[in-house]
Amino acid sequence: MRDAGAPALRILGTGCHHPAHRVASTDFDTRLGLPPGSSEAATGVTERGVAADDETASAMAARAAEAALHAAGLDGRDLDAIVSTCAVMEQPIPCQAALVQRALGLGASGIPAFDLNATCLGFLVALDLVAAAIATGRWRRVLVVASEVPSRGLRADDPMTAPLFGDGAAAAVLGAAEAGDASALLAWRMETRADHAEACRIRGGGTRIAPGDPRNDDRDAYRFEMDGPATFRAAGRHMPRLLAQLLDTAGLALGDIDCVVPHQASGGGLDRIVRALRLPDARTVRILGRHGNQVAASLPHALHHAIDSGRLQRGQTCLLLGTGAGLSLGGAVLRY
Repeated sequence: MRDAGAPALRILGTGCHHPAHRVASTDFDTRLGLPPGSSEAATGVTERGVAADDETASAMAARAAEAALHAAGLDGRDLDAIVSTCAVMEQPIPCQAALVQRALGLGASGIPAFDLNATCLGFLVALDLVAAAIATGRWRRVLVVASEVPSRGLRADDPMTAPLFGDGAAAAVLGAAEAGDASALLAWRMETRADHAEACRIRGGGTRIAPGDPRNDDRDAYRFEMDGPATFRAAGRHMPRLLAQLLDTAGLALGDIDCVVPHQASGGGLDRIVRALRLPDARTVRILGRHGNQVAASLPHALHHAIDSGRLQRGQTCLLLGTGAGLSLGGAVLRY
C-alpha cells in the first residue's frame, strides 16, 4: 500500500529519442590534437548522438513524447498539460513547450503548455510540481519532456566540455495512481547554493549580454562554461546530507533502494558520487558512455533506460539524484 501522505504519482509511460548521427570520442582526440583515448578517459564518454542541422529540439522532444504516450496507451489529446524542462531553449519566445505541442500535432488543442527551467534538475522539479497539481485534482495526465542540443553551445576547443555532452530527448507521462496502486513520490528535496553560480554558466544570450550588442564582442559569452572540479567539490560537501534527509523522509534505508538513477554528469562525477554516498554500484544506472551528458534530458533518459531494460519494475523503489547549474542539488525517491 501507498505510504500515508505520499503523493499518489504514477509514471504511466516513458520514451526517448536518439539522433541518428553518432560522434565517437576519438573524433575529438583527432580534432583537439590529443593522444587516442584521451577524451574518453577524461569524460567517460565513448560516443554520443549529435542532432542534424535540420533536427530541432522540439522535433526531438515530440518523438520522445510520442514514445512515452504509446507506452502509456494514451493519445496526445488525453493530456491535461505539457511541461518542457529543457535547460537551453530552441528559441527565447515562445516557450519550448508550445513548440513541442505544435510538433505533436496538438497546436489547436488548447492544452496548457509551459517551460520549467532548473537546468539539469528540471525533470526532478517537474516531478514535484506535477505531483502537487495531480494531488489537488487539477490535472490527471501530464507530459514532462526534456530535449537538449548542447552540441551547438560548446567551445569546440575545450577538451573538458566538447567531448562530454550529447544531444537527445526524453519524456515521461505522469498520472494519478489509482486506489490500491502503491506508486508514489515518497520524498523530494532540492537545495540551491548560488555562491557557486559561476561554476556552470552561459553568460550571453539574455538581457545582461544581449545578442548583437555592439558593446560585446566576446563570442565565447554564448558558449557553455564549466568549472567541473569546483562543482564536484561543492556537490560532495552537501549531497550526503541531502541524501540522508531524502531517505529519512521516505522512511527507507539505502539498502531498500532497488534502483539508483543519477544525473549522468561525467564519468568522474558518477564515480565520485557512488563512492561518496556509498551507492550500490550494481544498482546504479549508467548510460553516459553511449549518450554523454544530455543536460536536462539526462535524468529522464536514464530513468527510461532503467524501466525499458527491466532494471526498475512496478512496486520497486527508485532514487533519483543530481546537480545542476545554480549550484543546485536535488533528489527524489519514487515507488514505481
